[in-house]
Amino acid sequence: MTEPDETPKGLNAVAEAAKQAPGRGLPPVHLWNPAHCGAIDIVIRRDGVWMHEGSPIGREALVRLFSTVLRLDPDGYHLVTPVEKMKIEVEDLPFRAVAVRREGEDLIFTTDVGDEVRAGADDPLVVDEDPETGEPAPRVHVRRDLWARITRAVFYELVEAAEEADGRLVVRSGGQVFPLGAVA
Repeated sequence: MTEPDETPKGLNAVAEAAKQAPGRGLPPVHLWNPAHCGAIDIVIRRDGVWMHEGSPIGREALVRLFSTVLRLDPDGYHLVTPVEKMKIEVEDLPFRAVAVRREGEDLIFTTDVGDEVRAGADDPLVVDEDPETGEPAPRVHVRRDLWARITRAVFYELVEAAEEADGRLVVRSGGQVFPLGAVA
């Protein structure tokens, strides 16, 4: 007589895999190569709200848990466990940089899922131009191929703290110079 398969599936598998990371560490999703299991109805909206089957995921701890097993592959964003890979939709970038603070000479960004990122060579701050509006579209690298959109309020803080260099506003962090845009 065979035992029923008790391997967690779907959202339960994602939650179980994320719990394997000690403390606030991250599971080694870059090392996992499970079979693609299809799509799951999770959308990370442009405003950073995580939706499941059309409703917001209200538990911050659950969103944090899911964020730790998020990976960007050539075919899009996925929640990845050692045994499953489920595609999700991301309308813009998966995270939002909701706070910034100065620590010595460095800028430390905090994301909406609790990650802290020190801007520097490995985690650059990039300001693109939104092709539709022409407005700045700032972002900061979080980990692997995952980025956080810098919120408008945080960008204004950066602009206030910026210095002028060669006709551009710049900020410095991690021994790097990051241009924010031309001086108006």
